[in-house]
Amino acid sequence: MNRYFYARIGQALLVLWAAFTVSFILLQVLPGDAVLIKFQNPDMGLSPAQITDMRAAYGADQSLWRQYLHTAGNVLHGNLGYSLQAGVPVTQLLADNFPSTLRLAAAGFLLALALAVSTAFIATLTRFRWLRSLLHTLPSLFISVPTFWLGIALIQLFSFRLKLIPVINPGEWQGLILPIITLAVPVSAPLAQILIRSIDDVLTLPFVAVARAKGGSRGGVLWRHVARNAVLPALTIAGLLLGELIAGALITETVFGLSGLGQLTQQAVNNQDVAVLQAIVLISSAAFVAINLAVDMIYPLLDPRLKITPGAMI
Repeated sequence: MNRYFYARIGQALLVLWAAFTVSFILLQVLPGDAVLIKFQNPDMGLSPAQITDMRAAYGADQSLWRQYLHTAGNVLHGNLGYSLQAGVPVTQLLADNFPSTLRLAAAGFLLALALAVSTAFIATLTRFRWLRSLLHTLPSLFISVPTFWLGIALIQLFSFRLKLIPVINPGEWQGLILPIITLAVPVSAPLAQILIRSIDDVLTLPFVAVARAKGGSRGGVLWRHVARNAVLPALTIAGLLLGELIAGALITETVFGLSGLGQLTQQAVNNQDVAVLQAIVLISSAAFVAINLAVDMIYPLLDPRLKITPGAMI
């Protein structure tokens, strides 16, 4: 077990290093210079010599290799650098904006999980063929709906048409209702699809017929015997989707004008604030890796067949 755990930790660190390296190179080769964008403004009245000194102070005049080693060393020591535009440490910007994004992503995932489980169980238990066909079709429809379009449609319907949720100065949680729905609907679709297919496959196994023969009700057998066996494929997809929720939250925040990593990312892209963009990539990668590592550790707890014997590797 320890060997398996350490191997997964090593793979996670390798993914984080690759994400850092690739994002660093891509951000550095983009056209433009963040230092020049900020300090070449005529309103600041800086001379070319002063601008050159500023580039040297920020290390922008060094070679790409030296900048990479310097940035990597700072990241290992917990220093994510300074925002050129805000003039404050990047860690401070993340501390101010990340909790809002995390709250939105967590609430969106919980709602997506509830929608997926409800859809899968109702589609399995219902005796109405038309309802079952409808519930099988809904996930495909939800997947095809772009997040930004869904957000705009919800605003148009619930804010402008029905006037149920105000657009201007809503309450703290009232203003999160539509963003959470916007984030949850596309995420729930693949979960529901996998759950429905897994449940259908497990229902054909012999132990289900044995449980029904012993007097188990359809719902009881589904909940006690089928669900645990059908949840493993969905758990894999859930880990991937939960890691991607951060990216989905960025789009949702932009559509609804919410403060968080989405707004911070938009500002950083507009100003080519490389340190902030690099930090957001690292945060998203770390969340993705940590969630999928947790899923790998949960697998053996749900299915005894996947328990890891000493010295074994997967």
